[in-house]
Amino acid sequence: MEKSMIAQSERLRIEEFTPGMAGDVQLNSLDEDTERYLPDEVFRTLEKARSTVEHLISRYGTADGPFVYAVLTKDGGKNVGYVQLAEFEDGRWEIGYHIGKRFTGEGYATEAVKAFLPAMAIKLGIEEVYGICLKENKASCRVLEKCGFERYFTGICDYQGELRVCEKYVYKIG
Repeated sequence: MEKSMIAQSERLRIEEFTPGMAGDVQLNSLDEDTERYLPDEVFRTLEKARSTVEHLISRYGTADGPFVYAVLTKDGGKNVGYVQLAEFEDGRWEIGYHIGKRFTGEGYATEAVKAFLPAMAIKLGIEEVYGICLKENKASCRVLEKCGFERYFTGICDYQGELRVCEKYVYKIG
């Protein structure tokens, strides 16, 4: 299956997932940060990762997503994580991203989001993107800020089905 590239940056390519990426998806999900901040994205078995990747692939070409893409290094094609846009309330879109723990601290999340946003804004015809992070997840909040998102809310909100202290951001395209 040929991969379709969505965007690229100096060090990264953002591409459609392929079935063969399930092992990397599982490995990247198995760290304490994923468990703490995105527990529904921990794949304890390869079969669960395969099933999820197949579902994500099935969303390409649809109008409603979620649109989740692999983040790969240009030098060697290592799968370091993902970046996504998912529609939530009233036709608004939310950014999501995760870089596997063994690849964090390299600026990959910021670089991926900066490359991804313009390409997806054009593809989806959108003018705003929202971001939400747990306030305690300083690294994720910092990624949004470095990418030009503006914080508009800090307080208690529903996060992954629990009431938690969150920060909400918006990014205006154009």
